[in-house]
Parts: sequence; C-alpha cells; structure tokens
Amino acid sequence: MPWDIRKSGERMRMRLVLWFVALAVLLPRLAAADGFGSKGGPEPANIEQIAARLREDPYDLELLISFGTSKGGSAGHIALALRDDAAGDEVVYSANFYADRDPAHASGRYTADLMVAIPKQEYLFKTVSTVAETASFGLDFGEIYKRSVIGVRVYGVPAADKAALATYFRRINDDYHQQRSNTEYHSGPIRYDYLRLNCAKTIGAAFKFGAGYRDLAVTSAGVLSGTRVVAAATANIPTEMAMKLVSEWGRRNYGMDVVLYKKYRGSTYVDPQEEEQVAFRDLPDRFPSVLSLDFRREAGAYQDYDNLLAMYLLFNLGKYSVRVNEQILLLEIERSKDPMPYAVALQAAERDARADSEKFRRHIEFRPSGEGISEAPDNTHLYYFTEDAEAKLAR
Repeated sequence: MPWDIRKSGERMRMRLVLWFVALAVLLPRLAAADGFGSKGGPEPANIEQIAARLREDPYDLELLISFGTSKGGSAGHIALALRDDAAGDEVVYSANFYADRDPAHASGRYTADLMVAIPKQEYLFKTVSTVAETASFGLDFGEIYKRSVIGVRVYGVPAADKAALATYFRRINDDYHQQRSNTEYHSGPIRYDYLRLNCAKTIGAAFKFGAGYRDLAVTSAGVLSGTRVVAAATANIPTEMAMKLVSEWGRRNYGMDVVLYKKYRGSTYVDPQEEEQVAFRDLPDRFPSVLSLDFRREAGAYQDYDNLLAMYLLFNLGKYSVRVNEQILLLEIERSKDPMPYAVALQAAERDARADSEKFRRHIEFRPSGEGISEAPDNTHLYYFTEDAEAKLAR
C-alpha cells in the first residue's frame, strides 16, 4: 500500500475516533440542554455546592428583589429568606400572587397560602416544586429562569428578630385561612391584592409589626390612577420597600452586601396559563422601578434620581454575581468584588445619582458617574464588575 494512502487511512480513523469522542461528550450536554430551565426539566447539578460556598459568609437573612418582566412599568417582586443554621436551611417567604380569591385562579394555581414558605435554592434554581404541583414556575420556584434576582444579605440580625418575622408570616397565613379582615397591618380582606396587600406590604408589615421596626413606613393604597401604571400614589413598591429596609439596617449598623443571581437566558418555557404566550428567554428583564416617570418608560436607561440611587447603591454593596454557565449548564460565581461599607456606599450613590439625574434632565450628553447607567436597564450592567467599575469604587 502506498505511503500516502496508508497515512490518509490513519488520518480518517483518527478523525472517526475524535468524532466519536466529541459525540460522547456533547450528547449528554445536548440532552441536558433540551428542556433545561423549564418546569420539570434539568437543572444545574451543582446547586448545593454553590449554595454552600455562598453560605460561608455568616449573613442572617437575605432580601430577594426580583426584576420586572414587562416592557412598561416593571415593579418586580420582593421576598425574604431567613437563615436557620440549626436546621441547615434558608426559607423564603414570598407573597402568593394567586392568593386573591379570584375564581379564575381557583383551578390550576396554588392558593393554599398567602405567604408561601419555599427553600431558598428551590426558589432560585430548582425546576420542581416541593410546595405543590400547582406552584408557579418562575414565581414560586425557578426564579432565575424567568428573571434576575438581587439578594441583599444582612449580617448581625438578632435571632429573636428572625423568629418574630417567621411568626408574623404564619400569622398572615392564619388570617388568610380564616378569611379575616381589618387587621393591624391591613384594612380590608386578607387576600393578595396587587395594590393593597402585595409582596412589598407583607414584607414591610412583618418587619414593622413582627420585628418591631416601628418607624418603617408601610402605606395603604388609595384610588387607582392611570392605565399602564397599575398603582396608586400610596401603594407599596418592592424597590421602595427594599430601600426603606436597607436604610433601617444601616441605622442599626448591620453589615450588608449584595449578590446578583443572573437570569438564565436560554429557557424556552412558556407558562401555559398566561394570556400572552411568551418564552421566558424572550421576557424583558428590567431593574424593578420605583414609582416615577421611569415607570412609564417602555425601554431605555432609567433617569429618575430614586432609581439611580437604588441601582448605584446596590452596585456599591455588590459582592458576587452568580449565573448559569451556558456551555456546561452549571452554576458559577461569575465575578466578585469587595463591597463598600454601607455609609460609604450610600454617600457615593447619592452623589452620583444626584449628578446623573440632573444631567439626564438637561438632555445633555455626558459620561455617567454611576456604573453602567447609560445602558438599558436589564439585569447585567450593574454587576459586570469591570476594571472601570472597580476603579470607580476606589475613588
């Protein structure tokens, strides 16, 4: 056999071997990717390892602020995770959007509790619910497949406060089960209401009446106004409640840092019960706005002072960003940085928000003082942790 023919045959056999090796490696990944990030589908295999890494920091609770998924006003959602090292777990308490006693939600939706108690890793990363088959994917579990979540982790919270918060959430559930009305925390029937008894109000009420945060402002909704802005001037808004709580923790000298759990952008899941049939990957992922002119923006960068303040402050407190690596479908701590102390973070955020909002108001071109605010308000620009951002933090 001529030398060149023999060499050609060897090369062909080598290519076949390499092709079979590549196929053996890729097929499991392709199979895993099929349905990954969908209800009941595959999920990252290393959830507990990443959770254990994050739990090496001795935080006591975590305020979870979910991004909005609408094009216009995106208020998002707010929930609270309480850490219990004795039980080796963290439990998220989240107001149930479907616990409104609307007959349309009586079938196919979970309505047993107003305040749903969910294991934190399930709330963020799991694709199967341990609460109920009717729990809502992307709301009650598997949040990151639908939207990003900011976690404000708080250190130094007394154990008695955590116990009081859990007790108060159980009290709200009892009021809901007994169909009570007109309690200390709410005037009217105890059931979910987007304006009057929403996620922000239930979390705020637990801190105010349960943990004794007497100066915390928890308001009651007034009359509806507007068509797209489905909120009254006195309604509780998730980001506004988050900022109030952060301020309360700052006054108590509690430590704080922030973790950004980034949206997985490949989920093809479509909630069959939603009126608009849109895949999770195609939903907007907007920083949750305060009630402002920004609330009516269809797209584009936020310009309101209060939104800029919240965005800059959370960036300054940022420590980790966590994402699904889309090549290997595992969770990873993407980037990390040293968070600013709260007082320093707030001072810098106030300075930059004041300067940038004024320049936005004057419609002039400028380089924003705050990190990433010139980009569209999606889930990524605050937490790239670029060298430029780190340089700004060192100012």
